[in-house]
Amino acid sequence: MEEKAPAFLSGKNTVADLLAHSALRDFAVHMLPRTEDAQGNGNMRLDAVATLMPWHSHVRPEVILSGINRLISDAASGKPVFYSFSDDAAVRDQTGLFFFRGKPGAPFALICPGGGFRYVGSLHEGYPIADIISRHGFNAFVLQYRTGGESVACADMAHALSWIFANASTLEISVNGYSVWGGSAGARMAADLGAYGARRLGGADVPKPSAVIMAYTGHDWMTPQDPPTFSVVSMDDPIADYRIMQARTKALKDADIDAEILLVRHAGHGFGVGHGTDAEGWVEAALRFWERQLSQFRD
Repeated sequence: MEEKAPAFLSGKNTVADLLAHSALRDFAVHMLPRTEDAQGNGNMRLDAVATLMPWHSHVRPEVILSGINRLISDAASGKPVFYSFSDDAAVRDQTGLFFFRGKPGAPFALICPGGGFRYVGSLHEGYPIADIISRHGFNAFVLQYRTGGESVACADMAHALSWIFANASTLEISVNGYSVWGGSAGARMAADLGAYGARRLGGADVPKPSAVIMAYTGHDWMTPQDPPTFSVVSMDDPIADYRIMQARTKALKDADIDAEILLVRHAGHGFGVGHGTDAEGWVEAALRFWERQLSQFRD
């Protein structure tokens, strides 16, 4: 019998359609910026979900839908796309990992979307970035973490990373030379992991990332132990001053840490993959930076 094609979603579909979709319904609530967004927003069309992510800009419905439909396609083909990483029921109800598969045995990226620790903008800057990374052959995980502050978010990140390491064989990924990515608040999380390591944040004693990728953040401090770091920011960002990221990049370089910054001019704050702005293509530039770090892990 010929396999039935999955039912993809369009901008005319609603949040209720997303939550009820046969390929997503077991975990779709974790796709929303806040789990409570499932209440009272059922009639909201998917081409209007930008209103749920007020600190993000250039939110394009077609970009959001491409990430959602990638998950639908993978799930419909029998590939698990969502994993719980916590044994604590209260934590599990608010967290999870979305898996975008690349080549079996390839390194992975852990992506921490932003949202000011008030919401998690995975629809805009998690799944679309993961989709690009996976199409370049790497594996990618998008973290849904608890909101409420940097400490609890970083604890979830550390636990999720520890779970990935513990299940690497089953997931068919390499843990050598992994990278951690984040935008805005998520970039602060990525920097914390690079500076402190997962153990100090509440996770297992696993290696630090080979590269940290930071987008549009005002995170200004660094340590001599920071991993190589790629940063991207727009010069018209009203929230994250590009000069802070410039100064941080210089401090990393002065400490003999490989660091690179990409400055764009007209993308604002929270531009995601940058589609339709002069930031478009930054994910590929960050991938080239990560690949440079990965060279030391190859024979």
